[in-house]
Amino acid sequence: MKRIFFASALIAGLMSAPSFAQTKVGDWNIEKRTQDEHCNASRAYRDSDADQNVIVLTYSKDAIVLVLIYEGWEWDKDDKIVKADFSTDKTKVLKKAKWEVMDKTTVRGVFEFDQSILDALGKAKSLSLDFEDDDDDNTEFETPRLGEALAALKFCEENRK
Repeated sequence: MKRIFFASALIAGLMSAPSFAQTKVGDWNIEKRTQDEHCNASRAYRDSDADQNVIVLTYSKDAIVLVLIYEGWEWDKDDKIVKADFSTDKTKVLKKAKWEVMDKTTVRGVFEFDQSILDALGKAKSLSLDFEDDDDDNTEFETPRLGEALAALKFCEENRK
């Protein structure tokens, strides 16, 4: 009887363990893709204006990389560097941070690893960019359950093969 209980518990535990290939936390995907060296956390959603928004976050001991896609942006040319204040709903994370324009709707920030950046993101319900030479309002991205997604990302990163 004890063996059957132990075997059942073991199988249930193995089936409920998160997959290293991909895990969901709310609407965040945590994954280690074969073409990537590190794990990624990503979230795609439509905002109240029906614009597509995507957030992709990855980090290593050396860097934190954040890619933001917003359908409402219309950048002029690729490989342009823009500066923006990077904030959460509670904290100014970086003032005049450099963002590389990847295409007309995508920017990428690569920052030296700093745990305080991840801590601020983990507590945030949203993040925003306020571009230096843009008179329009800042662009805000919703980040529900990002703290949980960061915990899953850390687990994935610590256990990647």
